[in-house]
Parts: sequence; C-alpha cells; structure tokens
Amino acid sequence: MTAQADRTTGAAGAARAPGTVRRRVLVGAAALLMLTGGATLAHGAADGTDGAPAPDGGGHAAHSTGTGTGDASGAGEAGPVGGASRSGGFWMRADGVFSPPGSFVPSDALTYDTALVPAAARIEITQYADRTSHRVGARLRGLVPNRAYGMHVHTSPCAADPASAGPHYQHRASATADPVNEVWLDFRTDRNGDGEAEARHDWGFRDGGARSVIVHDAQGGAGKRVACFTVPFSS
Repeated sequence: MTAQADRTTGAAGAARAPGTVRRRVLVGAAALLMLTGGATLAHGAADGTDGAPAPDGGGHAAHSTGTGTGDASGAGEAGPVGGASRSGGFWMRADGVFSPPGSFVPSDALTYDTALVPAAARIEITQYADRTSHRVGARLRGLVPNRAYGMHVHTSPCAADPASAGPHYQHRASATADPVNEVWLDFRTDRNGDGEAEARHDWGFRDGGARSVIVHDAQGGAGKRVACFTVPFSS
C-alpha cells in the first residue's frame, strides 16, 4: 500500500508539471510584453455615477505603459476616452507626448520650440460638463521649471504650421480676447517643470468648434505659439 501511494503521488506530481510550466511561460511572456511597451491600460475614477471624473478634477480615465512614442519615461500616449454620466453630463480625457512636426513617430502633440516644450514632455486635457457647468482642465509634465506659460483652446487641429490651429475658441464673437468668453488655461510650472490649470464656464463648445489647445510662451491673450495638442472636445 505504501509503495502504491508513493507511485500515485509521483504520477499526480508529473501530471501537474506541464500545467505549471505553461503558467510560468505565460507569466514570463506577459512580463516581457510589459517591458517592451506593448500594453495599454485603462481605468475609471467614478464621480458617484458611472465612471466620469470627479468634479474636483482628480479623476483619471486612462493611462498607457510604453507605446513607443519616444517618451523618456517609457510611457506613451493613450487614446482619448470619455462617456456620459447618469446625471446628464459627459466627460473626456486625452493625453499626448510632444514631438516636433515630421517626427518618425506621429503625435497629436506638437512642439514648435523644444527649448520651451521639450520633446517627450507630456500633456493631459480633461473635459467635464453637467447641467450647470463646463470645465476644461490641463496637466503638463516635463517643461521648463519655474516658468509661466499661456494656453488657450483653439478652433482647428494642430499641424506643422503653428497658425493652422486657428484663433482662440470664443463663445460669442468678440473683438477682444478675455477668459470669460474664451477658455484660458494659463499656468506656471513648479521646480520639476510640471504645471496645471482649469477653466470653468456656464457654457459649452459648439459642435466641432473647439479642436485643439495651444501653449504660448507668455500668459495673457497672445504670445508665440510654442506647442499644440489636437483634442477631441465634445459639444
């Protein structure tokens, strides 16, 4: 009986071995995939309804791990994500990694002045709207430390020519530029070159009217266009 039990145990151990090997191979392949930048992850941060960002702007809807965009940190661009909330509002998030026009790896985020907006600097734009308010937020990483930048929503997508993004988006046609009638996202970077801003209004965008954000070398209503990010804003 003892000999038979030993043989049974040995047979069971042998039977489990192939499955154990297969699992180890799969785990090793997954780890290799992550190291080579082949995985993109998405997650939602709920506002109490169905995955929209929290009203304080703290929600993230997606992030990516290394899609080969040339980001020095190994993190690349994630596609835009968004959705509707049960409260009748909607949300959107898009991020990009800046690169010069004509770079080998195309990007929706273009830098026209790498001294002020280095290649591989990052940008994230969020949009949230409900029945009473409309909010656009911006986070940037990897810029010049302790520097002021201007930024506004513009009417057309980015292209190699900075002027292609068109003028500031305006709620009502106006002869002047101001943060009440436009979306201004001026910010100042910290010692790490990171900055963020948010604009709130009681009006939203017209369908197809807002297509990008432009980073300027100075705050206020004008300034040299140093970078651009094409954003799929919702109306």
